[in-house]
Amino acid sequence: MTSIWDRANPQLRDLVVYQPGKPIEETARELDVDPGDIIKLASNENPLGPSPRGVTAMRAALESAQLYPDGGGFYLRDALAAKLGLARENIILGNGSNEVIEFLAHAFLSRGDDIVTPEHAFIAYKIIATLFGARTVEASAPDFHPDLDAALDAITAKTKIIFISNPNNPTGTLISQAKIDNFISRVPDNIVTVFDEAYFEFLDGPPDTLQYVRKGRNIVVLRTFSKIHGLASLRVGYGVAPRELVEVLQKTRQPFNVNGLAQAGAIAALNDDAHQRKTKFVVDAGREYLQEQFVEMKLDFIPGAANFVMVKVGNGAAVFKKLLAQKIIIRPLKGYSLPEWVRITVGTTEQNKKCIAALKKALL
Repeated sequence: MTSIWDRANPQLRDLVVYQPGKPIEETARELDVDPGDIIKLASNENPLGPSPRGVTAMRAALESAQLYPDGGGFYLRDALAAKLGLARENIILGNGSNEVIEFLAHAFLSRGDDIVTPEHAFIAYKIIATLFGARTVEASAPDFHPDLDAALDAITAKTKIIFISNPNNPTGTLISQAKIDNFISRVPDNIVTVFDEAYFEFLDGPPDTLQYVRKGRNIVVLRTFSKIHGLASLRVGYGVAPRELVEVLQKTRQPFNVNGLAQAGAIAALNDDAHQRKTKFVVDAGREYLQEQFVEMKLDFIPGAANFVMVKVGNGAAVFKKLLAQKIIIRPLKGYSLPEWVRITVGTTEQNKKCIAALKKALL
């Protein structure tokens, strides 16, 4: 009897499935402890929880849960457009920004095509390209900083999309405005360039990539409500692009892809400035604390621009297990070809201190 794998698309056989940060509930079951005892610093989630305004709006929206959501996300797209100084037609919603990456693949990738992305970039780009039978060309990233000149040199006649995560996940490095401007001036216009800006709101004086959307370049800017807004469980992301490009992507979108509760929560969270300011304050202070501790511990780390720090611990998988035994979840990075490194999300002051104490114990 032949295996079902013989009938499945061949690229699926060796596809490495994305491994998210280990869930709190799973860890609690394994350790036989209360989930409230677990500290999760693995998935770059908001340490303060969801936007209070978002929670209030979702509770109200529950009263209409029997109805299908607004399939076009009219009010959320309007709210985003007003916030960004663009038009509703410049915005497409996704079930997380990952779904917008899938829209791009549906629209532009065929078997045998190429995508280009810097080395050590968010692994979802490579996974989705592989699903569509496309090849991922990784440009060098010296000292973990993406080299946009190398990305340009990696372009071939088969290149359809370039993905640039800024700040980059998992390294936390940030590409400057000057380097972005130079890159855009040289990238061929027939290639779609995607700037993944999931951590945009954590930046001071962030680069402006939306200017290229306004100029009609083939640029897609990805953002999310999962991070600073604290709505990761809702899966709400969005892409910003020129109108015609959004029209193309809309053709690939399933109806009702963003649920009604998520839309209501996102609209309210968008203007919850107090929650965003408080989150950024906590993250800035926590990131500085972690980095100061790494200096004292004589650990190599990459100064971060987002809500996490990548640090070299020798054997990332072993340290992950030792911290797990102490009820702290971090992210080992072997899947990014960084087996000596881990990524630690910035938590609350108490969580950060417990993590450092556990890490010191693990490295004894």
